[in-house]
Amino acid sequence: MIAMLLAAAVAFLVTFGLTPAAIRFFRAHGVGQFIQDEVDHAHKQGTPTMGGLVVVLAVVLGWLAAHLDLRDPEGAIHLTFKPFLTPGLLILLAFVGMGLIGFLDDLAKVTKARNLGLKKRWKFAGQLAIAGLFAWGAVGYDVTTELAFTRPLGIDLGWFYVIWVLLMLTAASNAVNFTDGLDGLAAGSGALVFFAFVIISFWQFRHPEFYGIVGTLEVAVLASALGGATLGFLWWNAAPAKIMLGDTGSQALGGAMAALALLTNTHLLLAVLGGLYVVETVSVILQIISFRGFGKRIFRMAPLHHHFELKGWPETTVIVRFWILAALFVALGLGLFYSDFITSGGIG
Repeated sequence: MIAMLLAAAVAFLVTFGLTPAAIRFFRAHGVGQFIQDEVDHAHKQGTPTMGGLVVVLAVVLGWLAAHLDLRDPEGAIHLTFKPFLTPGLLILLAFVGMGLIGFLDDLAKVTKARNLGLKKRWKFAGQLAIAGLFAWGAVGYDVTTELAFTRPLGIDLGWFYVIWVLLMLTAASNAVNFTDGLDGLAAGSGALVFFAFVIISFWQFRHPEFYGIVGTLEVAVLASALGGATLGFLWWNAAPAKIMLGDTGSQALGGAMAALALLTNTHLLLAVLGGLYVVETVSVILQIISFRGFGKRIFRMAPLHHHFELKGWPETTVIVRFWILAALFVALGLGLFYSDFITSGGIG
């Protein structure tokens, strides 16, 4: 418990304290946001982006702080680190790896001075490499390759597990990226999802005989650091945002969510916990199908948050209402997780 609190506190303080310096640095070097013409966000043009770099640093520092051990077995003061367990390293692989792809995407946009980033083939190649390494490490750690909802469903994915990891990483990263179109929307909803995983992983740690998963305390520590970092960043990212996550942040947060779901055997439950991201992604898919297939648009603009903006909702109204939706999805997901524990004999 102390490690979880320490990870969250350090990550929060790092993003809260270092983000202003990042804002000044990015502003001085002309690293700013590019705005789509369809939406009246001209006032955001040039707002510093790539704030996800601070979030990545904060999570890593929070994780390291949680592993500090100030005393040896005899009780004498001796600064060292507790063992770094495989689940934590796998989450960091997905988090930092997807963040690196997002960073290269952001860098390409800044260099080209337009809203175009990495070519799709290079982005896919990077995602495939991360998915392959994650799957290899997970299988080596004896993570189940069965499809799971709140627990494994008895459907072994076999070699398809690598493809499944790739699908989850790319889907989650792109979904968070779609949602990151309004000030604080992705960071605020992301904090809710990460703290839900704190509850899930710590609950699994407390009931190992029921879930049969090892290393979930390490997962809880990373989830705590992720939640603390996103909250600290939200202080500066809330409307009117002084800095944006950029693809660096949104890709990293999405990758971390997928990794948390994979390591807690809640693959499909992620679609409920992150229901807001599913809604945003589906709105994009439906818009593309409708326009390309029938020449008509279902929404005034996709993702869905822009549709409501163009209908005349103030930006802050859209953000707060979407946060409420995110909270409701998280509550539903946690309810499903706990109800499975109750109905399956967890308490008897």
